Amino acid sequence: MDTSTAVRQRILDLCALRGITVNRLATLSGVTQSTVNNIVSGRNHSATVATVKKLCDGLDITLRDFFDAPVFDSLEQEIR
Repeated sequence: MDTSTAVRQRILDLCALRGITVNRLATLSGVTQSTVNNIVSGRNHSATVATVKKLCDGLDITLRDFFDAPVFDSLEQEIR
């Protein structure tokens, strides 16, 4: 799994855990719906840390909480 797939999966997991839609997360975080939809659909492969931070704010979690998940434990090397 690559980093963008892991970020996408983590966002979807957190939304499911909280019982909110991706569009609701966009509203809560102040990130445009198109940006969030592009991240979770895989069209955006390079979500910035600033965008992930805004999503974390909308989820009321820290960046540490976001990245402290098994999905990030065995990522593929990005440099080839």
